[in-house]
Amino acid sequence: MRIRNGKRILLCLAILALIVLVFSAMELSWAARRIPLNEVIDVILGHGTWANNLLVKDNAVRLCMALFVGAGLAVCGCAMQAVFRNPMASPYIIGLSSGASVGAAIGILVTVPFIPYMILTPVLSFVFCFLTMLLVYGVSRIGGKAHTETLILTGIAVSSMLSALVSFMTFIAGEQMADIVFWSMGSLSRATADELLIIAPIIVTGILWITSYSKDLNAMMLGDHHAMDLGIEVSRVRFYLLVLTTIVVAAAVSFAGTIGFVGLIIPHIFRIILGPDNRVLIPVSALGGAAFLLMCDYMSHIVAMQYGVLPVGILTAMIGAPYFIYLLRRKKTEIGW
Repeated sequence: MRIRNGKRILLCLAILALIVLVFSAMELSWAARRIPLNEVIDVILGHGTWANNLLVKDNAVRLCMALFVGAGLAVCGCAMQAVFRNPMASPYIIGLSSGASVGAAIGILVTVPFIPYMILTPVLSFVFCFLTMLLVYGVSRIGGKAHTETLILTGIAVSSMLSALVSFMTFIAGEQMADIVFWSMGSLSRATADELLIIAPIIVTGILWITSYSKDLNAMMLGDHHAMDLGIEVSRVRFYLLVLTTIVVAAAVSFAGTIGFVGLIIPHIFRIILGPDNRVLIPVSALGGAAFLLMCDYMSHIVAMQYGVLPVGILTAMIGAPYFIYLLRRKKTEIGW
């Protein structure tokens, strides 16, 4: 099958790559004291001062975390919107992020002998994220089918319930309250190189695996019966994709916290610009999600400088919530709710 709009795709990729490069340079230059761009370039080339090397290294970890987390969340949102044929589907709306939040909060509160925090938190995030996916998908199945509107509403309800559970754990956390609150806001400021080494391979592998289902997703967007006529085992593919998205979401939010709406905004915007072909949409969404979260993270430095660095999850929610309301109103007009 031939991919159309080649020039438009290349233009989008070029613009996104430029955004990533520009904001990467700006992010690397940000510190307790501003580092001139030429000194950042010196560090990259191996000629920087000792102090600049340390500052740029810390910022580089945060930058890479933003790129991987943004790409992972955007691709998961893209896959979910295709699987459920609904532009409102995303890891945050479906409740997967809230499920991972519960696991991470338990990991912060509970100490397990011989299991380090760095391993316990992502494992619990994945377990609760996966259980949330099974719960939402199971409750929304009526007559053997998971209707998209029912799934969205079920996800919102389950997400609210899990958020209340996280609030309860925050209330009883005592000295660890600050860690849970800070994590639930979604922030990249505590990212470390060890954490990056854990999540990067998981997210990259997940993105590549999801991309391999692009043709199946294209067929499923036309309807389950059409996809089955083409020899696609729809139920199996849908379940595999939900498992893959669960793994990527759990990896993305296990250390960065709850960062919402990236998987909602980015795929929908590029679907409008480039069309619904997932062979194009998934990789472009990956780069777009990386660029979007990187921009939001840089903006978090300057929005409220007198109070410090704003958690990036607050910014993504401030941008994404109005967009979700817009989608709800448009969907209401289409189906007559």
